[in-house]
Amino acid sequence: MAYRWETPASVWLEDEQDDQRGAPAGGPRTGQFSLAATEGLGRIDWGAQQRARLADVAHLLGASLPTACEHAPIYPEGFAFCPECGQPLERLAGLRERLPDWWGSFVDQALPRHVPHGLPVTSLALGDSIEERPAAPEIGRTDTSMPTPPNAHCVFAAASYGFQEQRLLALAPGRGALQYWDPLAGSWHVLVPEEGAADLSFSTSAYGWLPETEPRRGEVALLPTARGLCRLWINPVSETWRTETILAASMVAAPGSMRRHVACLVRGDAGQVKLCTLLPDLTLAREDECGALPLSGWSRPIGYDGRLHWLHDAGQLLWRPGEAPRWLPWPDTWLPRLDFGGPTLSRDGRMWLIGHDGQSYAFLELGVDNPQRERIDGARLGFANLLFRRGHPVVDEPWSGEHVEDQQEDDALVLPLLRSFNNNRSQPSGLVLRFHKYTGRAEDALANRVIARTTVEWIGRRNVILDEIARLARPLDCVPFVYANRLWLHHPDWNRIRGWDLEALT
Repeated sequence: MAYRWETPASVWLEDEQDDQRGAPAGGPRTGQFSLAATEGLGRIDWGAQQRARLADVAHLLGASLPTACEHAPIYPEGFAFCPECGQPLERLAGLRERLPDWWGSFVDQALPRHVPHGLPVTSLALGDSIEERPAAPEIGRTDTSMPTPPNAHCVFAAASYGFQEQRLLALAPGRGALQYWDPLAGSWHVLVPEEGAADLSFSTSAYGWLPETEPRRGEVALLPTARGLCRLWINPVSETWRTETILAASMVAAPGSMRRHVACLVRGDAGQVKLCTLLPDLTLAREDECGALPLSGWSRPIGYDGRLHWLHDAGQLLWRPGEAPRWLPWPDTWLPRLDFGGPTLSRDGRMWLIGHDGQSYAFLELGVDNPQRERIDGARLGFANLLFRRGHPVVDEPWSGEHVEDQQEDDALVLPLLRSFNNNRSQPSGLVLRFHKYTGRAEDALANRVIARTTVEWIGRRNVILDEIARLARPLDCVPFVYANRLWLHHPDWNRIRGWDLEALT
């Protein structure tokens, strides 16, 4: 009979080692420890699949690993010495390295209220580290790389999910595939759904999820699925995942959160859109009919001034907690250019979106019945005050003239990917792509046109060229993320994800 070891979070079984009189009647014993159950994951079927990933499992659970003996490849949490020979073990419990969570640049709850939430803006002080590199015109190179996930069109999350160490997940919404990065083995694992789990695929609108603020072990996030709003759980030991349905409905847009209330746009029984509001405990508070609105093509919700904005090519839907939603169609012939980046702010705190009225580009005021319009003489790419006209930054009002420092940049086009918000900086800084010797329309550059030469740059107190890319297409597919104290840049066409080292972030 195997010995049973109980730790505060897990149950382990130990096979007794053979003695000189031979094997016990029940068969030979190996002296190995196997995980029987652990908090949040339930019963574990410990087999060859788990034994092939012992190092990763030990780091996740805070178990112990051998350093100078071979009596067992893994030991329960808290073991300091091998019970067979007394050799010291590597105790992983309590050695958690504090790394910042990453849920996508659109999900940063640490941003102040005067910065719109839901745009590619992060509160991490990336520039303090990146700007230590040699400044332009010197062209840098990546410090590291990792393989692209098997399902490459994905969004990334880096968090602990209630475990001892941070891990990286890559969710491919188009295929409903959830992928887990094992950093010790240097490989991706496609997690398998448990019986009864919801389909994770969601391609109706722009993807977005809501992370748990205080996750239990294995708890990931609230996300839109084919069955409605679900809570996602992972079991990286068994390499599986499961879901818990929070709101059973056909979702037409990513969920949003405002003042601890969760709002979901869903398809009603009559084929019309309705907004379902959930209380902080995720119970249904109210349902509001929105009418015959589009059933696809919505942006991620943008939170600003106590209100959520869902943007669409046909108009904007506004919602404030405790109030009914309002639909405002775009005026006249004005059409938004959502691919150009997203809303930005004027100096008086109003939010604006760029579009075209058939004659020229113009910024339109958001969230009001009779919006003000400001015409401009050319396309501007960016969001949240990180704006560029051609290769030059716009540093005053969104419709002001660009700030020209180098006339040669007139032949370039800059596409912002990520803004790093920092209160001690007078001008915005962030990660951008610069298309060199490009004189065509901005719309063409963002589509399928192949850009001959592109540089990945950091714009800030010092401009740093991080890398150079040849023949880039579909630049909007570039996904920046932060994981393991590195800034990464992913594109589905690449076979490696490019990474740059950062100093320790808090």
